[in-house]
Amino acid sequence: MTVLKLYTYPEPVLKKKAQKVDKVDDEIRQLLDNMLETMYADAGVGLAAPQVGISKRIVVIDVHQEDDEETGELRKGTPLFLVNPSIIWHSDEKVCGEEGCLSVPGQRAEVERYAQVKVHYTDYNGKEQEILGDGLLSVCLQHELDHLDGVLYIDRISRLKRQMIIKKLQKTQSSHD
Repeated sequence: MTVLKLYTYPEPVLKKKAQKVDKVDDEIRQLLDNMLETMYADAGVGLAAPQVGISKRIVVIDVHQEDDEETGELRKGTPLFLVNPSIIWHSDEKVCGEEGCLSVPGQRAEVERYAQVKVHYTDYNGKEQEILGDGLLSVCLQHELDHLDGVLYIDRISRLKRQMIIKKLQKTQSSHD
């Protein structure tokens, strides 16, 4: 497996609507494996294909990771592989929580999301599936599916907060150049 390059704001691929995947084949499975490896390498809980520069409707999520108390290493939980995911239902109730993003490094903000969502998707083996997410999984699903439509979490916060985050990002990026 390969750790892929992460694309960060303001890369144009992050603002594009991703293309539907025709079928889950070995090439797509290889991408799913590499995306999962990349997400673990960067200690993320979710990753969408546009974040690695690939404009396809593909997401990997693992909200069940935990630190191994003996080795201090991250123990992988139960990864989800979602191809062509779409939200088919959401609760009326909303929750507000702090979010971060591997494509907006070092920044966090409060974002309002649906408390529960049901997502239809194709899995790693090409089978149609549905999953009901609540708590962290619900937030993660919504966050990653936003990426597939060219939406970042900073697009869901106030203009003032977004401008502050962008200014911090630009400062960090210019100090690395």
